[in-house]
Amino acid sequence: MKLQASDFVARKGLQPIAMLTAYTCPVARALERAGIPVILVGDTVGMVEMGFDSTRHVTLEHMEYHIGAVRRGAPDTHIVGDLPYRTDRDADTALASARRLIAAGADSVKLEGDKYEVIRHLVAHDIPVCGHTGLLPQTAKGFAKVGRSDAEAERIRQEAKGIEEAGAFMMVMEHIPYDLARAITAERGIPTIGIGAGPDCDGQVLVINDALGLGDYWPPFSKQYARASDTILDVARAFSGEVASREFPNNIIKLTGTGS
Repeated sequence: MKLQASDFVARKGLQPIAMLTAYTCPVARALERAGIPVILVGDTVGMVEMGFDSTRHVTLEHMEYHIGAVRRGAPDTHIVGDLPYRTDRDADTALASARRLIAAGADSVKLEGDKYEVIRHLVAHDIPVCGHTGLLPQTAKGFAKVGRSDAEAERIRQEAKGIEEAGAFMMVMEHIPYDLARAITAERGIPTIGIGAGPDCDGQVLVINDALGLGDYWPPFSKQYARASDTILDVARAFSGEVASREFPNNIIKLTGTGS
C-alpha cells in the first residue's frame, strides 16, 4: 500500500524510514518488491546517470522522464521528485514546476534550503513537500561537511525549524555533524532523513548507484552493498570474448534449438 505524507509523519520516532533513489523502471520495480517505502527521484541523476559535473544541469524535462519511468516500475510506492535548480526560485514558478512533477507520477516534491514561502505556497495547493537542509548540492561550492561552526550549526537548526513550520512533512539532512543531526531530529516534529548525518535521524537515504557500487567514485558516507561496475566489466569482457571466438550466438542456438 502506498504511504502518504501523513504516514511518514506518524512513523517519526517509531519506525526508521528507508529511502533509496531510483531513476529507471527496472530498479524501481526491484525497490518496490523489496518493500522500500519511499523512492526519491533525485536530481542526482544528472551526475550519476547523465555524466554532468553538477545537478544544476538537470531540467524539468529530465525529471519528468525519470519520474515517469520510476512510477511505471513502482506504482504502489511513494515517490518524491526533486525540483531542479531554479525551478523553485519563486512561489509561482515552483507551483508550476511541482505540478509537472506530480503529473509525471510523483506523490510529493523536494526542494533545497530556506524557501519557506515557496513551501507554504505548495502546501496550500495540496502538494506535499520534503525539505532539504545541510549541504545543498544545487548551490554548494563544494561537498565538504557543513554545520561545523557554532554559527553555521545554528543557521541549519533555524532552517530546519523554518522548513517544518512552513508545512513540510519530512526533511533530508545532508552531510552535517552527527550531534547536530541528533539535536535537530529531537527538536523537530517531522521525520529527518539523513545522508551523511549519522545514525540518530528518523531515516536514511542512499543514492542507488552508490549502494550498487555503480560508478567510479562514492561519497565517504555511502556504503557499497555490491560492485555492479565490476559485474558490468566482467559481462562485457565475457561477451566480447565469445563474439571473437564465435561461441556466441552458437551457444544460444545449441541451448534453445533455434536457428537454421
